[in-house]
Amino acid sequence: MAGGHTHVHVDTIGGRAKFRLGLSVVLTVAFVIFEAFAGLIANSLALLTDAAHNLTDVLALVLSWYALHLAEQPSHAGKTFGYHRVGILVALINSTTLTLISAGIFYEAYERLISPPPVTADILIAVGAAAFAVNLVTAWLVSHGAEHDLNLRSAFIHLLGDVFSTAGAVLAGIGIWLTGLYWLDPLASVLIGLLILWNAWVILRETIDILLESTPRDIEMSSMVRDLLQIEGVKGVHDLHVWSISKSFRFLSAHIVIDDVLISQAALIQLEIKEMIRTNYGIGHCTLQLECEGCDPDSLYCDINHYHNHRHVDNHHAAR
Repeated sequence: MAGGHTHVHVDTIGGRAKFRLGLSVVLTVAFVIFEAFAGLIANSLALLTDAAHNLTDVLALVLSWYALHLAEQPSHAGKTFGYHRVGILVALINSTTLTLISAGIFYEAYERLISPPPVTADILIAVGAAAFAVNLVTAWLVSHGAEHDLNLRSAFIHLLGDVFSTAGAVLAGIGIWLTGLYWLDPLASVLIGLLILWNAWVILRETIDILLESTPRDIEMSSMVRDLLQIEGVKGVHDLHVWSISKSFRFLSAHIVIDDVLISQAALIQLEIKEMIRTNYGIGHCTLQLECEGCDPDSLYCDINHYHNHRHVDNHHAAR
């Protein structure tokens, strides 16, 4: 059975999340300038890598803030679902930039692994420790609501990647200080790049699933069908679809076969179905078509291509 994803509206995230994102932007911009300067002085790829990653975080945070702002705008005739998909587009952009950052890190680290330049370990340790503190604070600020919003989650992953990046820079600095092995600096960058790439893939996969209107991964359709058939009065289910507009906005449509009963009785069955779907699967938007005649029992999921082709043939014959 599905997990307990509750339906969380944007106004529960809204203004407070925008304030936290704005504060994170200010802190990150200030530290990017400081860290890039320190990385040049120390000749540290790990610090310069982290500064570059922090710079992309600024863009990610600004885009996330703007997506939240748009999501607060009301729906209208041209956008009947509102602007909630903007956050998904931002998550797609953020995950793509994370992938490009990883590629850049791997290339530069390869160059330095072949010929490791000297690194000032004490500056690397001191600045890395300060960066770790700043990144930890900004990641904490953005984490609120990230479990229900893919846009916020992509920004959070950006910042969490920085937390691990700076931790790796500190450990590399300590290793260089103790052993004098300068290749530890680019090695730390490679490990950081792998971590960033993995997180980018997780976000990208979920974003693509939503854009393709796939069934959410935590919903088991066979369990949902069994739950529907256990409701008194439900004789069959077909043309069942579950999809997401954003991570927290899930929708369901289905044809429900019932007996030929009064409208008032059918409304009670419909109400019970919606309550079960909301409670068990966290889906607050259901469109149910009640029918008193069964269809092909194998057509649980509607074949859209078949319907489209059949309609095209009918139109062609009508034109003749």
